[in-house]
Amino acid sequence: MRAIVALVLAATLVAPVAPAEAQKAPLSGFDAYVTIAMQVWKVPGLAIAIVKGDSVVFIKGYGTRTMSTQQPVDDHTLFAIGSASKAFTATLVAMYVDEGKMRWDAPATEFLPSLEMYDPYVARELTVRDLLTHRSGLARGDLMWYATNYDRDEILRRVRFLRPSWSMRSRYGYQNIMYLAAGQAVAKVAGRSWDDVVRDRIFTPLGMSETNTSTLALARLQNVATPHGEIDDTLRILPWHNIDNIAPAGSINSSVHDMAKWVKFQLAQGKVAGKSLVSPSAIGETHSPQVVTPISADAKQINPFTHLGSYGMGWMIQDYRGREIRHHGGNIDGMSAMVSLVPEEKIGIVVLTNANGSPLPSITMYRAIDALIGAPPRDWSAEYLKVRNKNLALAKETETKRLAQRVSGTRPSLALEKYAGTYADSMYGEAMIVAENGKLRAMYGTVFDGELEHWHFDTFRATWKAKNMGRSMLTFALDSDGKIRGVEFEGLGTMNRRPDAPDTTHRIVLASSDAAKLTGTFVSQTPALSIEVALVDGSLKLTVPGQPTYTLLADSPTRFRMTGPPGMPAGFFVEYEMGGGAVKGLKILQPTPRPTLTFEPKK
Repeated sequence: MRAIVALVLAATLVAPVAPAEAQKAPLSGFDAYVTIAMQVWKVPGLAIAIVKGDSVVFIKGYGTRTMSTQQPVDDHTLFAIGSASKAFTATLVAMYVDEGKMRWDAPATEFLPSLEMYDPYVARELTVRDLLTHRSGLARGDLMWYATNYDRDEILRRVRFLRPSWSMRSRYGYQNIMYLAAGQAVAKVAGRSWDDVVRDRIFTPLGMSETNTSTLALARLQNVATPHGEIDDTLRILPWHNIDNIAPAGSINSSVHDMAKWVKFQLAQGKVAGKSLVSPSAIGETHSPQVVTPISADAKQINPFTHLGSYGMGWMIQDYRGREIRHHGGNIDGMSAMVSLVPEEKIGIVVLTNANGSPLPSITMYRAIDALIGAPPRDWSAEYLKVRNKNLALAKETETKRLAQRVSGTRPSLALEKYAGTYADSMYGEAMIVAENGKLRAMYGTVFDGELEHWHFDTFRATWKAKNMGRSMLTFALDSDGKIRGVEFEGLGTMNRRPDAPDTTHRIVLASSDAAKLTGTFVSQTPALSIEVALVDGSLKLTVPGQPTYTLLADSPTRFRMTGPPGMPAGFFVEYEMGGGAVKGLKILQPTPRPTLTFEPKK
């Protein structure tokens, strides 16, 4: 995710490394390996920095900032580091723990009083440590921030609607929104934005002058990599996507020149130029295992040298060939990154690329570690390729099965225009389905906009205009009355259809003398209720205790549509029963399943 501005301290400058030095043992042949791997994985540009002890022993850029151009990547080229930003947020918390302004096990609501969760128990018990360790019990819910313009506070307000997937602290479950909460807690304590705090407390002291926290800072800069992604087997340029609303979880943009300073700081246990910015005990807590992380079958196949995995705070922690590795990847919008530490060997590695979801940063990291610790060389690219090809075959098999399950010859239950409307979810907000030119179109947030193709029955497949968003299935559900109740939106879940807005046109106009006969006080026995109908400025107004005033629009001399405040659904009517020129009673008709209410004139 994104970038940062800072002053350069002479003591923290990264010394340039001559090309000849880069190829000395143990990194002999490293250049050739990286170059070939870039071709295999279709990565236009890559930058790497390797720190050993207090020195940068290798730093170099490969390839180009943008495909099919001659603009070279160098050690100052800016990339998005994605979720590798999380360690910055964890370190900021450690700094405030040092100062006694935060506590690891303090309730999160101590700093974010308005924070609510789906389960009130979780909201009450959730701690700062929980925010930083992916053990809140929540699945991701990422489209709520990625696909919208909701600001940071609004995202945290809406997280109360995200249903837990597991019990709190029962297992590891990666969670960006909880890192946003940690960042906002830091902002509350500091009295200013997370962006300002991370700049002043980390970037500036470390001399990370090329680093920033927002895509908005990139427009005025020249040496910036372009995001890329493979779509339909073709590498394409992707747009930068502003994710300022989730910044503490992953919005930093940086260069390997600057990130080398960051890994030196981490290896030095929080010191820069001999000065401690955070105590060894506080930063050490972020480096300590907090929750067990599972190791997948694919990961075991690729890497047989790791047996145990855990998560600290902003760092994955694992064993590797008898050593400890702390690392964190980052993947966002056409960029992939890896930041890693081998503390026993005093090794730090940063790999930044401009390719979406690429394993190349991990491949490069492992290749470099093996060389530096003297392990037998392993073709990590080939091992990752085996798993990638297996998974591509499985994906193709899944798509073949989906196609085979498609039922031909079916038609939608209703005319297409009946599916049009506004669909809403408390957390995600509103999606629109519109009928135009004989087809349906779906829109949600800032990234989803696409045409719907009928799949079968009441299921449609959306092809999104933003190619990197792929395709999604939308399945509509009908009520017993044959009207659309909602839609199952792949990736978002079930969204309910908002009732149509009421018709506010006048079908007939009553004479004032006829309208006056319909006024008065009316009472109901079940439930015990008294209502009032009055003639105000030529319109009939219905007043129900504790509710807004409704306007009655005549469809006939005795049947009226009820309209009220914005958002009031259609389907509410008032019907009068007349006798001898006077009102004998009235009924309020409500949409199913609400009951009809019967009233008589008050005597």
